[in-house]
Amino acid sequence: MTGAGTDEARPKQETKRAPSGKGEWGRWFGRPGKSLTRRLIWLASAWILVALVVTGLVLTSVFQESALRRLGNMLSDTIDEAVVATSITPDGRAVTSEIKDAPTLRLLSGKYWMVAEPTRGGGLRPLTRSASLGGDALVAPEDLPERLSEAFGQTISYNAVGPKGEPLRVAASMKQLPGRAQPVVFFAGIDRSTIDADTRRFATVTWAALLLLGAGLVTAVFIQVRVGLRPLFDLRDEISDVRQGKASRVERTYPMEIQPLAEQVNRLLAHNQETVDRQRTHVGNLAHALKTPLAVMLAEAGTSDGVLPDMVRKQTRVMQDQVDHHLRRARAAARAAHGLGERTPVGEVLDELAVMLERVFETKGVEIDWRAPDDLAFLGERQDLQEIFGNLIENAAKWCKRRVRISAGVSLPGQMIVVVEDDGPGLPEDQRDAALKRGTRMDEDTPGSGLGLSIVDDLTRAYGGRTTLADSDMGGLKILLELPAAEA
Repeated sequence: MTGAGTDEARPKQETKRAPSGKGEWGRWFGRPGKSLTRRLIWLASAWILVALVVTGLVLTSVFQESALRRLGNMLSDTIDEAVVATSITPDGRAVTSEIKDAPTLRLLSGKYWMVAEPTRGGGLRPLTRSASLGGDALVAPEDLPERLSEAFGQTISYNAVGPKGEPLRVAASMKQLPGRAQPVVFFAGIDRSTIDADTRRFATVTWAALLLLGAGLVTAVFIQVRVGLRPLFDLRDEISDVRQGKASRVERTYPMEIQPLAEQVNRLLAHNQETVDRQRTHVGNLAHALKTPLAVMLAEAGTSDGVLPDMVRKQTRVMQDQVDHHLRRARAAARAAHGLGERTPVGEVLDELAVMLERVFETKGVEIDWRAPDDLAFLGERQDLQEIFGNLIENAAKWCKRRVRISAGVSLPGQMIVVVEDDGPGLPEDQRDAALKRGTRMDEDTPGSGLGLSIVDDLTRAYGGRTTLADSDMGGLKILLELPAAEA
């Protein structure tokens, strides 16, 4: 007999998740089962991102509009100065003297003005211009004369390219001068490179500041969500400890919003425990009520010979076995249904049973070899695990030649697999389903009631597990059990 770690990796089984329902919760926070913390943080981060992007665009646009408005005011002043400096000659020609604006006196200085008149073809013919333009003219859109005519006396601004290729902001206004029948168009333009650079610089600083602000807000949201939901996480951990058998109730004190939930959980746990105790009491009373008449019947039959006494004794023992079987199953179902099982170390139970059954089958020379991790624990009561393992190992020892091998290990989170094998004759595949049925005996000459594997299967199913029979590489029968495992 030996005890050690798991001897082989068990194949993992696929699990199916039931489809989640849709509704208000699902539309806002996704499928049930997803992390609420992650959803809240992502949702808040998305809103923060949208708000910051909109804020950045609005601030940049407002700054640019303000800068262009300042340029527009400067150009309007230049146009007003040009209007004042313009006079009409006796023959009707418009003559503009140089205005007192130093940049307009320097060639290609970046600030310009021009006076033009509309032509019959819908264009514009320059009449006079600033010294800064040299022999060039300010570029105007083709539809500008029409627009100026519709907005007579008002100023229209647009972007253009200057004589040296620089970006310009140009303002134009159509005026009617005394002594001249045909209107005159006044232009003023200025290099907007500085304004564009200032706008880009402002946008860079603004986006950098908003980025830092966004990072701070997301961090604050993360901290707030984590801190705000921390009591719920703690309550979840405590309930998990109760389910795993590490605690009997929720002990911690929580904020006033969550404390009623913790109290309701404790009331539910107390109610479940009362229900289990009540069921155990009823089962015990039923056992006494049934076993006493059966014992009387068995005593009355005595040791008398004859067909009737033998029949009474035989049927009475069958009835006792059946009563024990159903009472055992009811107790296990009552315990397993509430999911508040104890933590039962698997290694300890296997070691106790191996020692005991090796002594029972000492004359046969049975060797029981078991392997299980030290931290592997069954999520259920010790007496149920003892009954499951006891029936399995006893059945294997009864049918083996000499060797019984047991291995146990975790297959999935919250689930373990136990494999019991022997080197006996095995069991034909067509008889395996019958072997798990109550009262079925594969060999009438072998002592027993035929309830061993049935009891194992019933208890396993009561805990939500499964029993499977297969061929062992040792030559005999292999029995695989899937049982709930307690978390380490």
